[in-house]
Amino acid sequence: MSSLSRDVISQQGDDLISFERVATITQTSVTTIQCFIRLGVIEPEGSMLRQEDTLRVIKIMRLRRDLGLNLIGAAMVLELTEENHRLRSQLNALRQP
Repeated sequence: MSSLSRDVISQQGDDLISFERVATITQTSVTTIQCFIRLGVIEPEGSMLRQEDTLRVIKIMRLRRDLGLNLIGAAMVLELTEENHRLRSQLNALRQP
């Protein structure tokens, strides 16, 4: 079983993981998870996070570690990277005959 195995399934069918488990998986703290929530980087469902948000935390922590960015800087880089990906996908779709 993977380290991102589900704790609960939401009404939408998303895997939900407790803040404590996300903190363990991402080698951070519940306080840091709550900071991400206040910044709007991740959106909880009660006291749980979707697997997608857990992966966002992992990416942000990697940006912090590898590039020495603070939380806000890492969140901004991730947002810009995701937006770039969305725009490239749209452009590729428009180029299709």
